[in-house]
Amino acid sequence: MTEKEEALSALEERLEYHFQNRELLQHALIHPSYSNEMGEAKEASNQRLEFLGDAVLELVSSTVLYHRKPAMQEGLMTKLRAALVCEPALAAVAKALKLSEHIVLGKGEGREGIQYRDSVLSDTLEAIIGAIYLDSGIESAACFIKKNLLNDIEKKQLQMDAKTMLQEYSTAKHLPLHYSLLEESGPFHDRFYRVMVYLGDTEYGMGEGSSKKKAEQNAAYFALEKIKAETGDVFKIY
Repeated sequence: MTEKEEALSALEERLEYHFQNRELLQHALIHPSYSNEMGEAKEASNQRLEFLGDAVLELVSSTVLYHRKPAMQEGLMTKLRAALVCEPALAAVAKALKLSEHIVLGKGEGREGIQYRDSVLSDTLEAIIGAIYLDSGIESAACFIKKNLLNDIEKKQLQMDAKTMLQEYSTAKHLPLHYSLLEESGPFHDRFYRVMVYLGDTEYGMGEGSSKKKAEQNAAYFALEKIKAETGDVFKIY
């Protein structure tokens, strides 16, 4: 087995999906910069698979939300779907799967490190979803999407509006709310932030993330969990 084949096998293990036609997986990993540099047609990149994967992702996520109980109104389903399959959510899954190690890029000036960008990672993940769909159909693609992006929806619902909900709680309780940045580090393509949220003078939650906004959102989520444990208050979005 060649080094390239070993790398693809390792990726398939992380995907928990083994391709019948591995060329589809290879195609899904080709960034447009590589095909452009090689003088190949645009169809040689993963853009068409990304287009297909985006449609499959929207169909599967919409179907899952449609069948959730209690029934949601269309506007709420749209809001939650957008949060579940947004670029940062897709990029987070791509990072967990270590897709950056496998993306095939051109070597042109200014391209170093772009495989770590959320936009490139999310596009590649959508291309892989499209490749899985072509390889074995909607059920396999849906299984991958549900396992990686639609898991633990209840927690993601709470995380999605955690800052807004914590602000509403602090206003109702007349408690000043503020966030404090504790740490900012890492290279440009892999930034790390740590934030503490306070209600009054009391520390209520520490959050981490690849952006300050994500860290604050996570801090707010942990604060809501602490408040729930202390007071029994239940926070629900829908």
